[in-house]
Amino acid sequence: MAKVPAAAVAASGLIGGYAVARWTKKRPLGGVALAAAGTVAAYEWNQQAGPRAAVGLTTAYVAAFAGSHPLAKKIGAWPAVFAVAGSVAAASWAVTRRAACACTDRR
Repeated sequence: MAKVPAAAVAASGLIGGYAVARWTKKRPLGGVALAAAGTVAAYEWNQQAGPRAAVGLTTAYVAAFAGSHPLAKKIGAWPAVFAVAGSVAAASWAVTRRAACACTDRR
């Protein structure tokens, strides 16, 4: 079975969490989707890059969620969600890629 990159899981969690909350009109349900994806992403970050990276990226994930709210007032809801999802995905990709390269460089 193909493994889904943690960057995609994190971005999908931010986008999907907002979409669920908006379309169901039940914010807690969107929070469940956001938390579920965040948990899976954090597990993958820990496996791929270690606990320090996982804590840092999880913090970025939560900060992106929180930061999307004031950003939405400036640029709109969907653009804000896509912007923060892209930022978290890029950070995730960079950190996990660097960790993977470091592991192969040591051999």
